[in-house]
Amino acid sequence: MDIRRRNNVNVTGPEGAPVLLLAHGFGCDQNMWRLVVPALAERYRVVLFDYVGSGGSDLAAWSEERYSSLRGYAGDVVDVCEELDLRQAVFVGHSVSAMVGVLAAQAAPERIGALVMVTPSPRYIDDEDYRGGFSTEDIDELLASLEANYLGWSSAMAPVIMGNPDRPELGQELTNSFCATDPDIARVFARTTFLTDSREDLKSVSVPTLVLECEQDAIAPREVGAYVHAATPGSRLVTLDATGHCPQLSAPEATTGAILGFLESLR
Repeated sequence: MDIRRRNNVNVTGPEGAPVLLLAHGFGCDQNMWRLVVPALAERYRVVLFDYVGSGGSDLAAWSEERYSSLRGYAGDVVDVCEELDLRQAVFVGHSVSAMVGVLAAQAAPERIGALVMVTPSPRYIDDEDYRGGFSTEDIDELLASLEANYLGWSSAMAPVIMGNPDRPELGQELTNSFCATDPDIARVFARTTFLTDSREDLKSVSVPTLVLECEQDAIAPREVGAYVHAATPGSRLVTLDATGHCPQLSAPEATTGAILGFLESLR
């Protein structure tokens, strides 16, 4: 199988430089990174890809069985790493992809040498003394709405996820990204995203890790960032002066600065 075609792999930045592997979240594709890539690619080799079922990937390669688990997405990451023979790459995962990176590092520890988690959440549903930001009823309602009218759900939810109501163009971009995703594929990815509990997996992390959160985030509130930081051995927590769940779009300079500062500490 042609992994580069399957996952729409694109590479930029100087050859021989340390590698950053950028992974998008639910309903998105690699285009979500476009505002941070130029600065990162000045000093690093940047690898971009789309999960199967997203963006410019080969939709014929998608299967509900594989992508009903985050390990299916982690398999995409490992496949890309093996195809490019990446070793000790820094995995930068947005939203649900932060947990995908944890699983990929478990599966192929020689491939991933550090993690950057951008607005991560290991579990979206509240559980006893854990606050994920949503009740079970909230998530059930969210998924029912998505399955009943995906385009309507996208138009309503994307601005909430993006935040920044004073910059409606950002919410519109996320809406467009959601609407470009096949509804049947989005339904599976959404259930995988919002119903997975990855809290135990955080304990397995053994590589340097940066946790990036925003001051205000309706999807991953700061209690979640604090939890991820506390549960991930040796991690560093940085709170961006930013609003919303997608700081790589809403606050690209702050996001880039935090990532570069972390990368410098690894040298």
